[in-house]
Amino acid sequence: MRTTQQMSITLPNEMAEFVRDKVARGDYASDSEVLRDALRVLRERDRAIEAWLREQVVPAAKALREDPERGLSVEEVRAELRKSRARHG
Repeated sequence: MRTTQQMSITLPNEMAEFVRDKVARGDYASDSEVLRDALRVLRERDRAIEAWLREQVVPAAKALREDPERGLSVEEVRAELRKSRARHG
């Protein structure tokens, strides 16, 4: 039983050049390897986002629904953003 499927894809010129450059530099043996690696990274990013939503966002939203006083005012949010920007330049 075959474990792979051949596909034909169309990429914008800039992306196609990026793929070819990765192979030319020796980072990957083939165009297919570049795309497989990119898809693995995309899958992992999606999984990380799903985990973040499930483990942090949903519980925080639930806690806020249960106790709206936990929320910040617009002014408090702006102050926190200013502090964050000052810390990170």
